[in-house]
Amino acid sequence: MPALIFDCDGVLADTEQYGHLPAFNQTFTDFGVPVQWSVDEYAEKVKIGGGKERMRSILSPALAASLGLQDAEAADRAVLAWHQRKTEVYRQLVQSGVMPARPGIARIVQEAHGAGWMLAVASTSAEPAVRAVLTHAVGDELAESFSVFAGDIVPAKKPAPDIYLLALQELGVEPQDALVVEDSENGLRAAVGAGLQTLVTVSGFTRGENFDGAALVVSSLGDPGQEQAEVLADPHGVGLSGAVTLATLETLLALPTTHETETP
Repeated sequence: MPALIFDCDGVLADTEQYGHLPAFNQTFTDFGVPVQWSVDEYAEKVKIGGGKERMRSILSPALAASLGLQDAEAADRAVLAWHQRKTEVYRQLVQSGVMPARPGIARIVQEAHGAGWMLAVASTSAEPAVRAVLTHAVGDELAESFSVFAGDIVPAKKPAPDIYLLALQELGVEPQDALVVEDSENGLRAAVGAGLQTLVTVSGFTRGENFDGAALVVSSLGDPGQEQAEVLADPHGVGLSGAVTLATLETLLALPTTHETETP
């Protein structure tokens, strides 16, 4: 049984600009932290894997001193508290419906599920946030069929391959039997590092990144009669007629891979 493994942010929904960014900024306000990221500033922060890691990046010596966080343990406690609040704000935004699923997500999940594929999400975001996005994107019933690998369950976050190596191990599948859907260069590097064929659906923050090594790069999965998927890179000549279908996934999965994996 093959496995289809999705990243969350930027893949299941356009979460970064309309979910994570306002949640980070609201949290900084709530805790009296004098930081508000602009869209351009956040475009750089998304290159850092993990929400706590992004928050920690603001703690320059001067800011840490002004907040009374020079001590490493105090800084750790503060970042943890910030991130817990940020996750709460983010979940509220997800549930409000401000971040609709990306085109084709619900369709391709339904097709893969109907064909007997295993379904999973592998993300550096906190698990409650991932599950909220997943449920909102595909519905309660389909969401229950997913395995979720998220947050701090591996030592190193993307672009390290750890999360995908763990997913393979827990799902009990070999790399040649799993296909990943990612939206970022960091995510692609993580998947390729685990020996996985990767379909990239670019998001607003990642369109200009380097996706060398991807099996196929598209603007979205597309939805017939609604949004057409634009092919941005097709190194294997897979071809596409407006939307990524189950047949597309099967073709990508059959491509040879030359990458070796390591045990996490």
